[in-house]
Amino acid sequence: SCGRCRRAAYCGPEHQALDWRRGHRRTCGQHAAGDDSADAIPEHNEFLFPEYEILIEPEEPESPADNNEDEQGAEDTSKDTKEQEKLGASGVADETFQSLDEETLEAMAKHETEEEKIFRMFKKQVAAEPEQIIRYCRGEGGPLWVSGENRPEEKDIPNCVCGAKRKFEFQIMPQLLNHLQVDSLGESIDWGTLVVYTCADSCGGANEYLEEFIWKQDYSMGCT
Repeated sequence: SCGRCRRAAYCGPEHQALDWRRGHRRTCGQHAAGDDSADAIPEHNEFLFPEYEILIEPEEPESPADNNEDEQGAEDTSKDTKEQEKLGASGVADETFQSLDEETLEAMAKHETEEEKIFRMFKKQVAAEPEQIIRYCRGEGGPLWVSGENRPEEKDIPNCVCGAKRKFEFQIMPQLLNHLQVDSLGESIDWGTLVVYTCADSCGGANEYLEEFIWKQDYSMGCT
């Protein structure tokens, strides 16, 4: 809490310093510590977010129909790619493309790049749980990436202070931005996904906070 007015509470010195610069220095001490009037409580609307309860629920597994759809999409993409490679390898001129039938042209237009495929799968997963803000799966698989770009390699994830490797534990989904109402801040806050890596040995015990590692991945320019 603020040592002067004893009214403002903070989660750490960084937020206290930020609030002081944002205006608390002008209102601090204007009222006696025992004053219970409403205007004696400092305003923090500039950077405090609304509070919510987080419900923990397991993700529903994909249905066989979804898997078949993905497989069919992969087959179509592979077929389109082979068709394009075949046309490119034979050195076909522009006028030849104009003579292709409408069905072939439509299939080529639907061809997905690898980046588009990754983003489509991300959107599909998000659509299944549109309210999900944290995706936790420590030791099971890996994060759900929003892009094929800017993915960390093993060497990019620093070891814990205890010397053990860090491994993926959970990721913060972009849906959280809607709940936090960040547009009201007047400053840009955005991410595709925030991936958190923690100590594989869970050092420090249950009663101690330790600094871990977070990887921020933004949306690719090719995502639409």
